[in-house]
Amino acid sequence: MSINYLLIIKYVLLSLSIIVPIILAIAMFTLLERKVLAAIQRRRGPNMVGFWGFLQPFADAFKSIFKEISIPSGCDYYFFLFSPIITLVLSLMSWSVIPFSSCYVFADINLGVLFVLLVSSFNVYGIVLAGWSSNSKYALIGSIRSAAQIISYEIPLTLSIAPVIMASGSLNLTEIVFKQYTVWYVFMFFPCFLIFFVCMLAETNRTPFDLPEAEAEIVAGYNVEYSSIFFAMFFLAEYGNIMVMSSFAVILFFGGWSIFFDLSLYFSGYNLLIIESFIFILKVVIFMLLFILVRAVLPRYRYDQLMEINWKLFLPLSLSFIIFYAAFYIIFLRII
Repeated sequence: MSINYLLIIKYVLLSLSIIVPIILAIAMFTLLERKVLAAIQRRRGPNMVGFWGFLQPFADAFKSIFKEISIPSGCDYYFFLFSPIITLVLSLMSWSVIPFSSCYVFADINLGVLFVLLVSSFNVYGIVLAGWSSNSKYALIGSIRSAAQIISYEIPLTLSIAPVIMASGSLNLTEIVFKQYTVWYVFMFFPCFLIFFVCMLAETNRTPFDLPEAEAEIVAGYNVEYSSIFFAMFFLAEYGNIMVMSSFAVILFFGGWSIFFDLSLYFSGYNLLIIESFIFILKVVIFMLLFILVRAVLPRYRYDQLMEINWKLFLPLSLSFIIFYAAFYIIFLRII
């Protein structure tokens, strides 16, 4: 069997064309977060490295890379080093099915929704392995908290997008966007969107649901024993997951790159790609700002409150909305 090296090079370059901009976007996201939090809290953010602090994320990256790697004694060496790699790779995998425009997506698969949910749920394995292999009770408690939280909130998160799938009749992310050229699903399924957004916060371990990293009681959680580039991998994975879930929410509820009419009627080629990508990225940035604002204004929940909200509120509500919208579709189809 002959190996087609040109095809391999093509896919490697295509992968890099997605991964490199995403890594740079994550770096800029950290700068945006620090600037917005500084403005809300009336203090100075990063402003010394580069113009307006623009180079601060790159300075932090170089500092992390060249720091000494500290490995705790008694840890499971291979799992300890492999866990952050698993977490980062899984964070980047989700981008392979995210459509940036009607004509640009790495893999336009028919089960794109399930792929994103599957990969996001696998993140818990890297976190659990990191806590278990660190030979630290604080790290282990943080990883167990994260596993319980992610598994619990995946259920209402998945149920909240069931009405969207019923309305679009597809699990393909591009098709879901096409169905929203006339009306965005957020107007039809606003309660489901609220549940989805709160579950997004819990799924990505963000305030007010950042219990796996609660420094007051478990000293930063599952990544407490990590340093240097391995800590940076967890950091990149966390912010990458925030961007993935923001993109996922924009596609499911806010029409992706659509603005209530088909842009392909007025533009074509690279012009269409640039305009649609710009609209999509603008919506994602707005969602990322929502993540930052929630972190700035809301206090952290207790762990019992976290689980009570999920099992006693979001799960019954998401199930009831599925039944309501399913009954509505059945009645409506019979009428017409």
